[in-house]
Amino acid sequence: MSFGKMRDPIQILRITHTKDADGFAQASDQHIANARAYFEQRHGNVRWANLARFSEATALFRLRVLPGVAIEPLHILVCRGERYEVLSVETLRGMYYEILAKEVL
Repeated sequence: MSFGKMRDPIQILRITHTKDADGFAQASDQHIANARAYFEQRHGNVRWANLARFSEATALFRLRVLPGVAIEPLHILVCRGERYEVLSVETLRGMYYEILAKEVL
């Protein structure tokens, strides 16, 4: 994966839950990192046909491994003004993350 294909800026967020003074849970976003990624929407191509077991995945992200940052399922990626929930993360050759995510409305 070349730098030329990784042209979409993304934010990686973690949702944290805290309780207020009255005991009600509040969800807030905790910023983890910014990165550039290759972004692909789900369409009817061969790649997505092979990923049929992830029927709810709507986007694919590829980005370089960030030292000291662990991306996990349920993290949130923000790209092009949309929010995506991470479903699965695979490390390719120890250099890249391949992330399948679904759009959160």
